[in-house]
Order: sequence, then C-alpha cells, then structure tokens
Amino acid sequence: MTWLSITIAGILTYMTRMTMIALVRRDLLGEKIKAVLAYVPSSVFPAIIFPAIFINDNGVYINMNDPKIFGAIVAILVGYFSKNVIATIFSGLLSYWFVIFIS
Repeated sequence: MTWLSITIAGILTYMTRMTMIALVRRDLLGEKIKAVLAYVPSSVFPAIIFPAIFINDNGVYINMNDPKIFGAIVAILVGYFSKNVIATIFSGLLSYWFVIFIS
C-alpha cells in the first residue's frame, strides 16, 4: 500500500508540473515575464544553499569559524571571477576539505 501511495503521488506531482511546461505556449509569455522568470533560478538557489551552510542539523546557527563558511566564501569568490560552475564546485569542496582534514 505504501509503494502504491508513493507511485500515485509521484505521478500526480509529475502531471501537475508537466502540464504547465507542455501546455503553455512560449509566445503567450511576454518579454517582461520572461525577463522576470530568468531570475528565478538565481533567487531560489541561495534559499536552498544558505540554510545548509549557516544552520546545523539541530536548527541552531553555526559559529563563524565553521569550515562550511570558509568553503562557501571561496566558492562565491571563484564563481564570481571565473563564471565557471565546475570550478566553483570544486574550489568550494577542496577548500572545505582542506580546512577539515589539514587544519
């Protein structure tokens, strides 16, 4: 019964999201709406990432000397200057691991 519920919920979720993608014609959206929608990924991403950086598993804000903050700062700087997603991810991970394992 649990797997049936999960499968039905997955199908319903897929169908509700897919209908908006498949049924809305591109020419219905004006240029102003397209310009606003272009900012959605860059506004949603920090909302997902920042709580993982600044809040621990217990829901408490972490100290400023936590290695996650150092890794995030390095990743932000590399991402800003390089505009390369892969370089940003690797630099953030490497600096985080460096602080954890070397220091």
